Amino acid sequence: LKGPQGTLFGQNSTGGAINYIAAKPTDIFEGNASLTYGRFNELNGELVLSGPITEGLNGRIAVRTEQRDDWQRSGTRNDTLGSRNFTTGRLLLDWAPISSLTVSANINGWVDKSDTPASQFVGVALALPAGRQTLVPYLNAQSPAPDNNRLADWDPDFSFRRDDYMIQGSLRVDWTVAPETTLTSITAYSKYRQESPIDTDGLAVKDFRLTIFGRIDSFSQELRLAGTALDSNLKWTIGANYESDKTKDSQFGDFEATNAVVGAVNYDTFINENKSDIDAYAVFAGVDYDLTDELTLQGSIRYTHSKRKFAGCLRDFGGQIAAAINQLASAPIAAGACVTLDPATFQGLPIVTSTLSENNVPWRIGLSYKPSSDSNYYFNVTKGYKAGIYPTVPGLIPSQFEPIKQESILAYEAGFKKGFFGNKLRTSGAVFYYDYTDKQILGYINTFLGNLPGLISIPKGEIKGAELQFDIRPLNGLNLTVGGTYIDSKVKSDFIGNDPLQNAVNFKGEAFPGAPKWQYSVDGQYDFPVSGSVDAFIGGTLSYRSTAQVAFGNHPLFLVPGYTLLDLRAGVESGSWRLQLFGRNVTNKFYVTSIARNTDSIARVVGMPVTYGVTVSRKF
Repeated sequence: LKGPQGTLFGQNSTGGAINYIAAKPTDIFEGNASLTYGRFNELNGELVLSGPITEGLNGRIAVRTEQRDDWQRSGTRNDTLGSRNFTTGRLLLDWAPISSLTVSANINGWVDKSDTPASQFVGVALALPAGRQTLVPYLNAQSPAPDNNRLADWDPDFSFRRDDYMIQGSLRVDWTVAPETTLTSITAYSKYRQESPIDTDGLAVKDFRLTIFGRIDSFSQELRLAGTALDSNLKWTIGANYESDKTKDSQFGDFEATNAVVGAVNYDTFINENKSDIDAYAVFAGVDYDLTDELTLQGSIRYTHSKRKFAGCLRDFGGQIAAAINQLASAPIAAGACVTLDPATFQGLPIVTSTLSENNVPWRIGLSYKPSSDSNYYFNVTKGYKAGIYPTVPGLIPSQFEPIKQESILAYEAGFKKGFFGNKLRTSGAVFYYDYTDKQILGYINTFLGNLPGLISIPKGEIKGAELQFDIRPLNGLNLTVGGTYIDSKVKSDFIGNDPLQNAVNFKGEAFPGAPKWQYSVDGQYDFPVSGSVDAFIGGTLSYRSTAQVAFGNHPLFLVPGYTLLDLRAGVESGSWRLQLFGRNVTNKFYVTSIARNTDSIARVVGMPVTYGVTVSRKF
């Protein structure tokens, strides 16, 4: 679903929603297993088991692990990086004690101990040219990395293996309280922990290294009543939702960049600290009313109140930055304390606290016209919101922690779906216009450590776009899908901000960072019999995205070139067995996914080279 989905899914879903529906437990025993081996010693395994446990209780368990050796190589020494170590699992239970009551439990989680990817050096951009000179000779001697998708560089003798995990649990109860009315309760809890060291400078020295220690604890409870009336011509939903989130973002910096100095005192470490407690309450309602057999009117509305309590500061670690800031402070700051200063007294603050309360009313109105079983035409107008947020920055004074207020969007969309020739040709398309107010977008902001990436708020912006897709079945066994999207994004209002090189620029008229105008994909597969018991298939996917700027300012150093990727697959099936050979990026295309200015360097992240392998799977 494109565009704002806040009336049903709450705030922050302004871009759209993708609903992943896990396969449900079955009342007969079944399962499947697969094993993949590929380049860089990739080894993936998956196992799914489903079936009855006792009378009225069914269960399904799925586990998957992904392992792979390093794929990145250092450009300055004999060293590698890029291993994959990821494991995930899910347990589903469905219980139906009586015909009017069903209870569904979902417990899932994952553990990620993979390496964080390294970057490629592009060029020097000193954060403070007259500042700390420790690494300046080294920086000036560096040459841009070649267009090789395996080369990168990072700090030696340091582990960049992350230690991240998340667990989630939800309990859903559906109770048919009347013949056409169902009461639904959804209780959910999730816990996320992150410890991710990243090296973003593309250099083999410690110009800038960051380890992110993150935490999220989230609880939500929803109650809703849904049903039908007027001979099922009216479908209605009313409900309420409560959510409580506790977050912590502590960024530990370890660096020797030119801006790691105050006066004559150098420092190597700091901590950006951000803690938030968020409570949100919402009530909502929605209706679908069949005006005729072909025409349906849809409407929904939601009211949300949220309150976010913030506590954070720039904190010392090991006494270094405290000693540096003490040159400015009117009273000594102890090691390990916050070094954010009260601008009136220049005394260190114990912590910076603030509260952000916001209300919003997202809504949606739509018409759907379905003249036949293979065609549908629709028009929607939707209002949506994204909640305000506090930044995690090295703030020397409290004003640098001021929150970014909530974003709002008014979206218009008209589209169609139509089948031809007995659905051998299916088409779908849409045109849309998004009108943004106070759009939250990634830019660059002034901090104590200089010009750093961070969220900014654009007063007015817009997106005009269109998409078109064809699903073609010209003959038995041949399936083709061709789709494309056009997006024209633009800042509509005057807004003076920093480009990555710390130049003040008016962003008016520029496209949103990271928004290519054109994207398309072509996917095809041909299935054909080999013998009475064996079928074969061959297929591939071609995808393209056009050039895009990744930062405001239209600087050529921050232009990501367009690229085309080709994936291929082929295999055989016999009964419950399946064998597939695959290749990803088979042309070994060198392509860039992002570019950023990181303290003293400009660095880019690139996509993986060609990979290939084989997968064996069986259903039982």
